Amino acid sequence: MWVQAHGALEDLLVNEHPPTAPRPLKDRLQVFQVLATFYLKYLQIFRSLEAVYDQIVHPQKRHMVRHVLDGVMGRILELKNEMVELEFSEFHYFDDVLQDLKLTPEDLEVPIPQYFVRERMHVLQDREKMLAHVMAKGGHIEQEVSVQTMCLEEAVRVLQVCERARQGRLRHRFMKEIRQAEEEGSQAKSQTPISTLDPDQAATRIQKVWRGYSQRKRTRRERLEEMVFLGMVEQQQQRPSVAQLKAQQVETTRRLVQEENEAEYQRALVSIKESVRAVDGPDLRETLQEQIRQWLIECRDATGKFPDFPNAEDGGSTAIFAQKTPDQVAAELAAKEEEKEKKRKDNINKDKKGGKDRKDQKKDKKGKSKQKKGGKEDGEVGSDKAWPIVAHVIKQTRLGGQ
Repeated sequence: MWVQAHGALEDLLVNEHPPTAPRPLKDRLQVFQVLATFYLKYLQIFRSLEAVYDQIVHPQKRHMVRHVLDGVMGRILELKNEMVELEFSEFHYFDDVLQDLKLTPEDLEVPIPQYFVRERMHVLQDREKMLAHVMAKGGHIEQEVSVQTMCLEEAVRVLQVCERARQGRLRHRFMKEIRQAEEEGSQAKSQTPISTLDPDQAATRIQKVWRGYSQRKRTRRERLEEMVFLGMVEQQQQRPSVAQLKAQQVETTRRLVQEENEAEYQRALVSIKESVRAVDGPDLRETLQEQIRQWLIECRDATGKFPDFPNAEDGGSTAIFAQKTPDQVAAELAAKEEEKEKKRKDNINKDKKGGKDRKDQKKDKKGKSKQKKGGKEDGEVGSDKAWPIVAHVIKQTRLGGQ
């Protein structure tokens, strides 16, 4: 299933992204046909990948399939959004596409992945337990009384069975009394010779009775199936067969194996990392230090001076292990030096310009202050000249009053 899904996905990606760009489609119907075809094919691949992810127990393969599965689900949502924007509707008609791909309407249903609920089962159970504990502690949960309830159809069926049984017992007693009366009357009469039947006639009568019984039984079964199909009668729960029980057991075992393998894989990641760090760590550290020293020496030989160690923003020591020649390293260092020199000159020019602006502002302030002082002095002089005139006016008014 994984090989088939992988091949179908590769073919679909080639069709979706061809080497040569096709002509843009102008007909809205043709665009919808293309999107619908891609949508249905991605949906089929999604079903296959979901089954593969559910049945594989290898942890690394499960991670890879899960990554591809998430990508396919994302692409399905993108295609659905494009179809909605194209037709301005949430509902689409895939009749022609289904007929071309030889699919049924059931293939249009988007299944819910089983791992959506299964992976969150522990979280949901813990949440329910915690909520029940809090509710019980607060006294909000009362003791529930177990009462067996049944629906209306079941109650009517039980009543019908009881009533038919009662009528059957009455009929049996009545027929028994009639039979006894007939036997007593027949004993009083003279015995007559018993007539014998031909074997063919006897076989015909037996076949007649048996065929009537089998046909009535078949009719009842078909009528019950029709009522169940119409939803007028609930379907009776049948006991699972041996094959179904075995399949359930295999599924439960597979779930346990998947969880055990995943836990073992996570533990192995930590333990292997610690072992590599403890065993191979010193050797790797010495090797990296030797490479860094060699890089510094090569750069000194190429440029005549030791280079600056790369910053954390530039990648730190990882930039040293890039596959670059000493000339490339020298060019990068020269470019960095030019950038630094350019920034330094820009800063100097900004400082000079800022000093000139500050000097101009000071000059403007001094000129304004002088103007204010000159205005004040003029006002004072004018006031000194005005005092004799005011005194003369006051003197004339006094003389006129006298």
